[in-house]
Amino acid sequence: MTAGPVAPGVPTAPAIDLEGVTYAWVRGRTVLDIPRFTVARGERVFLKGPSGSGKSTLLGLVGGVLRPAAGRVAILGQDLGGLSGAKRDAFRAAHVGFVFQMFNLVPYLSVLENVVLPARFSAERRAKAGDLHEEARRLLAALGLGTDLVARGVTQLSIGQQQRVAAARALLGRPELLIADEPTSALDWDARESFLQLVMRECASAGTTLLFVSHDVSLSGLFDRSVALAEINRAAATPAGDAGQTRSAA
Repeated sequence: MTAGPVAPGVPTAPAIDLEGVTYAWVRGRTVLDIPRFTVARGERVFLKGPSGSGKSTLLGLVGGVLRPAAGRVAILGQDLGGLSGAKRDAFRAAHVGFVFQMFNLVPYLSVLENVVLPARFSAERRAKAGDLHEEARRLLAALGLGTDLVARGVTQLSIGQQQRVAAARALLGRPELLIADEPTSALDWDARESFLQLVMRECASAGTTLLFVSHDVSLSGLFDRSVALAEINRAAATPAGDAGQTRSAA
């Protein structure tokens, strides 16, 4: 782990802290049963597991999209169980960036409009971004997209280019936590590694914690720590599968 020492005055609560968490999509069929799972602030964690093992369900709990049947989910020191649905949505918009497997870009918006989207839902991220269009262009350039593409519709881009747009959107406004759900599954190894290195560099610059979920264990060596879902999930012996997907969040 390379999170490093905490500076004076910086919050010390973990970025992610799950305790006694259970979840079931179907009554009586538990998908997740996690006694404890924590991720330190600034840490870059690779969460691995086969398809259908509950990885996306766990991300839904961490992002506050799903509520556990039991247990505590605390993100950046905030117990999500104590918030209403609207307040969980607001907390997620202000503090958490998502990169989805299918990217979830808005097809009728341009590249630039997609990237600045989080600022429409969070005044905090809008303020931290500063000049929205300038910061969006900086992130796109840092992730390998030229300024000649910013006015294009996202449907005109390649899969690799769309991936970078999705990452730039998630990073806009320096969220404290970035969650990535299988975002590199459509890319070859060289493209995956290049993309991850760029994302990690941006996370390090912003002090953003990264939770990266994938079934591709060849990527795990790029991270501070690798965690197998089966090791923290007592329900792994009878996997119920990722029966649901986290809904879109900026």
